[in-house]
Amino acid sequence: MSEPTELWIARHGETEWTISRKHTGRTDIPLTPRGEAQAAALGAQLRGTRFALVLVSPFTRALRTAELAGLGDVAQPERDLAEVDYGEYEGRTTAEITRARPGWDLWRDGCPGGETVADAAVRADRVLARVRDVEGPVLLVGHGHMSRVIVTRAIGQDPVLGRHLALDTAALSIVGSEHAQPAIRLWNDTHFLR
Repeated sequence: MSEPTELWIARHGETEWTISRKHTGRTDIPLTPRGEAQAAALGAQLRGTRFALVLVSPFTRALRTAELAGLGDVAQPERDLAEVDYGEYEGRTTAEITRARPGWDLWRDGCPGGETVADAAVRADRVLARVRDVEGPVLLVGHGHMSRVIVTRAIGQDPVLGRHLALDTAALSIVGSEHAQPAIRLWNDTHFLR
């Protein structure tokens, strides 16, 4: 059995909505100055790694993160890396949503007018199919919830497991392998941002 493709996953840098904890799916907002500094620090951390393929979400916050990380020339936009579509919950915090809908859980309930986690998993599976036979490490630059869905699918698990995988802005994670089986080798690494 061959080794699975090594996936490097980077979340975009800080935005005003990550600070306020608003769900940011399809709203295209820029990085804050701190988010831009995070993206540059991410680039320094990635320097020296030769990626066979770099895919990036088409939203400005991810594209700018890739650019500031020094990957703008090689990054290819990939629509399936877009964040989960929060529908009616776009721009609202979990606290605001649960006041109106007690007990709501993104991972279980999805978003009215948007996506469920199962919908996002279909997109994640398409991304993984695209990179499956790439020889060499692949970098995906994207978003918090969608990255968590991709990682769960990459290790062959139910995407709902993503609820247990917190992911900070500009964090770096790696799904590699152990004994030819997919394995999380690094998770939510932000030490380079300090």
